[in-house]
Parts: sequence; C-alpha cells; structure tokens
Amino acid sequence: MNENILIAIAWPYANSDIHVGNITGSHLPGDIVARYHRMRGNKVLMVSGTDSHGTAITIKADQTGQTPDEIYSYFHPRFIELFQRLGISYDIFTSTHTENHFDISQKVFLTLLENGYLKKFVSKQWYSPKLNRFLPDRYVEGTCYICGNEHARSDQCENCGNELEAEKLINPRTNVDGSIPELKETEHYYLDLSTLEPKIQNFLKARESYWRPNVLRQSLGTIQSVGLKPTPITRDLDWGIPVPLEGWDGKCLYVWFEAVIGYLSSTVEWGRLNEQPDVWRDWWTDNSAKSFYFIGKDNITFHAVTWPAELLGMGADFDARMGNPEPKDLILPYDVPANEFMNLEGRKISGSKNWAVWGLDALDRYDSDTLRYYLTVAMPENRDTDWDWEDFFQRNNNELVATWGNLVNRVLSFTWKNFEGKIPEPGELRQSDEELLDAIQVGFNSVGQLIERVELKAAIGESMRLATEVNKYLDVHAPWFEIKTDRNEAAKSLYTAIQAIDWLKLIFAPFLPDTSERLNSILDYEQTIFGKPETQSVEDKLGEHSVLTLNQSDAQVKTGQDLWQAGWIEGGRAFQQPTALFKKLDHSIVDEERSRLG
Repeated sequence: MNENILIAIAWPYANSDIHVGNITGSHLPGDIVARYHRMRGNKVLMVSGTDSHGTAITIKADQTGQTPDEIYSYFHPRFIELFQRLGISYDIFTSTHTENHFDISQKVFLTLLENGYLKKFVSKQWYSPKLNRFLPDRYVEGTCYICGNEHARSDQCENCGNELEAEKLINPRTNVDGSIPELKETEHYYLDLSTLEPKIQNFLKARESYWRPNVLRQSLGTIQSVGLKPTPITRDLDWGIPVPLEGWDGKCLYVWFEAVIGYLSSTVEWGRLNEQPDVWRDWWTDNSAKSFYFIGKDNITFHAVTWPAELLGMGADFDARMGNPEPKDLILPYDVPANEFMNLEGRKISGSKNWAVWGLDALDRYDSDTLRYYLTVAMPENRDTDWDWEDFFQRNNNELVATWGNLVNRVLSFTWKNFEGKIPEPGELRQSDEELLDAIQVGFNSVGQLIERVELKAAIGESMRLATEVNKYLDVHAPWFEIKTDRNEAAKSLYTAIQAIDWLKLIFAPFLPDTSERLNSILDYEQTIFGKPETQSVEDKLGEHSVLTLNQSDAQVKTGQDLWQAGWIEGGRAFQQPTALFKKLDHSIVDEERSRLG
C-alpha cells in the first residue's frame, strides 16, 4: 500500500553557514529517508526552509551593522547552494519570510485563540535600559540554574536542552554590549500547554514502542515529572510576523511558535506553486499519512510537545479556516527521530571559534557522496559522535573506495575491455551465482527495514556488507583468470557481479545519490533515478525569495511504482565506458584539514 509521507526537516537560522553537525543532525537523515520512500512508490513531500525570524538573525544584524533582512538575504541563497551541491532533495526549501508563511502562521494563531488555548499573561521580561527596548531571548545569556552552563540563553540551555524561565537565569548579561538587563512587566499571549497536557501525554504514550529513548526522556519524561506550563508565543519585537490583533503593535509571534508552523505553510506553498492549492491536505488531514520530523536534540521539546499541542489545539478548525466545508483534524507527528550532536576532533563544534567543518567549504575539496558517506557512518543517532579527519580519511579509502568503488570499477572496466562494452550473456547460472544474487536480493528487505526504522548507520553498514559479499564472490571466481581458460565461465561471473552491482546501485541510492545516478548512466538507463533539483524565484508582498524544488519529470521514481526491488538486467546490453566513482585521498589531507581549524 502506497503512503503519503511528509519529511519535515528543522529550519536552519539564517545567521551563519551550515556546518557538518547541522547536516548530519537533520538534513541528511531526512534526505535518506525521503529518497527511500520515493523509491518505494510513496507520495513523498520533503519540506524545510530558512528560519529568517529567529533572534540569532537580529543579533547578527546588530553585530554587523546590517538589517535582519540583509542577513537573511545573504545566507538563504547559500543554504540553497549547499543543498543542491550535497544532493539534499527538497521538494521545497523556502523561507519563513514569505507572505504565505505569514498568512498560515496568523491563521494558526487565530484558530488557537478562538478555540480558547491562548491566554494573556503579564510577565517580567528582560529589558535593556541602555537600548531602551525589550530583549529577545537570545540577547540575554547567563548561568543555567539546572546544569550550571555559563552560556545558557534566557529561554533555553543548549547544554542540557531544558527550556528555562527567564527570571531564574543566574548572572544575566546582554550579549550585545555586556550590560546587565533588568526585568520589566509586559503582556503576551501564552499557549496553554497545561490544559492540553492530557492529550499530549496520550499522543506520546501511543509512540513509546518506536520513538527514540532520548526523545521520550525530554518529552514524556518531563511531563510525568514536572508537568507542562503555559508557554509564551508572542514577543516584543520589530522583526517577525505581527500579532494579527488590534492594539498589539510592536509585538510579533515568537519564533518557536511560528517556525514549526513552517512545516505546514511550506506544504501549502508547494501546492500553490504546483497549482494544486488543496493538495496539502494529503499530508495533513489523511489519517493514514505519516510525518517524520528530523531535528537535533536541542529542538525536541518544540517538536514533540509544543507543535503537537498546536495541532491538537486547532483540531479541525484550521482546515475549516482554509475553506474546507467538511473539515478534518490535522494529523500528529508519526515520528520525531531526533539526533544527538556531532563534535569535531574531540571538541564541541563552535562556528564563532571556527571549530567547524563548513558544508560549502568542504564541498570545494570533496565530492558530495564522500561527505554523505562519512556523515552517515558517523551519524549521532543515539549518542554524540565525533568528526575525526583521520577517521574520515580511513573510511573513504578503506570502505567507500576499496569496497564499493573498486568493486564497480574493476568489474565494469574488465567487462568493457573483454566483452566489447556489453554485458555478457550468462547462459545458465551456477549455484554460487544464484546464491550471491539471492543474498543481494535479501538486502532490499534488510536495508529497507532499517531505513524505515530510521536506523541509518546500520542501514549503510548493511549495504556495505552486501558489497563485501560480491567482492568475496569475485575472489573465488576471479573472472580475470577464468577468461584465460573458459570464456563462458568468465561471462557467468561477470554477469552475476554486474547484476549484483545494478541492485546495489539502488540499495546505495538513498545514501549516495550522485554516484548511484552516475552508475545508472554508465549502465545506460535513460532516466535518472530521482530527478534534478531546481531553483525558482517567487515574488509576493514581502519581496522576492528563492525556492529550491525537485523536478522529477525525468525520474524513475514514480508515485505508486516500487523501484526498491530486484529487476533483472539483460545480457548483451551495451553500457558506457566506466569511470571511477570515488577518489582515493592522500593522507596529507588530515594535517591540512586540522590546520584549518580554530
């Protein structure tokens, strides 16, 4: 049965370039799962965009003497360039600074307000007498009263992941000028999580059997231990989405309220761009649809508690507000497979200290699949991991090149030379041939099941194990020696190896799409596997923004057709002269890359 699958990926702040920790934390795992489900024939929509309203952007603007719009306008195209070059196959990568997102976010706010889940409270917020304005959360740092981290934000500690109460922050200071802020009363709307707590708890308990333990600890565990309190969803800001009420000038929707709405608004935008204004409901009101949210562990609360609360609070009324005469409830997240953090050479990644591997910079020196492979085998699924340049070098040369790349190159190059550029006619296969092909066919199930459970490190490990089995088969049969005594036996061995390679091309495709597409072309398939990314410019009342989309008009993946299976390649078929899929690296890159840090 074909399913509607939404792949929702955390929206990066437009205040700095994206580093490998961001990529392996959310963008890459989401892409792998999206590509797999497309191959299964499911109706997939992979969405994200640039978070242009977070206070990280306004801080960057203040530090550089620019406007928030100028900061966002610089980084947004760079994000799109990165994803194109790295093969992150967004159906739509857009921005929160669009007329569409403003409209959908305000509709969500008004729906929750009318349903009674938004409450007004007067609270004390940090205020700068020097700047004569209220300070967004990221403008104030101090010591976390839970774990003792000295660089906690006033709303959240990135070290322990807990949301914080601003007034409890120890030794607060303004990170713009170091001045000491004061607490001042202001009125804001709060999402009444306490009223919604029973529904949220039931939602989480229904997913206990398959959610990752770290996600449940930060969501269900927190609810059961301390319970939920109303959380603010508006702020005193001049950059962001205005509160759609009279008398609320100078106040905007809080970024952690409106940014998660981007998953919904981007789906709506994709439908409108494709002249299907109602298609968003396929992923949001169909009870059989599944939505996966790929995030880092610091965003768990907002995706496992706050966003489900917004969805529960809206019920069917948002759908009604969007014009459906028979409105339905919005579906809740199926899974939130949050990753832990990736460190670098034993230290926490820090962009400000240049202790980072920047995505665009790395792509200037390494191929996309080289980076994707290492980021997958080192993915921090259940614990923090470490990017180590020596490990990067060893895994590239000893696994990617030696096991998979060398397998493809030696088999196809030898066949090209000795069988006139055609796949040999095998005749009747031997038992050993059939045993190998049976083992590779099983890989579609074993690797597929791991991807479905979002166990991607294990999945690519199983894929590489299957490639090793083909190498073992070749060690036994050695067609480069067989051909000297029995050309027919060599033909059987080479055909079997090429058939296995053709299947492995598909099994590796979600992880290594660029080289799988190249191998697909070498084997003379006319269509691409996945299609090609495209950018388009969209103009609205807020200005012009670029959107990254996926053109699948020339793709083998078609909704309703299962490409994730073993199709047979015919003997006698011509193929193109092969070229090496991967590059062997010189050990000198280890010291060179380490010298770039800090």
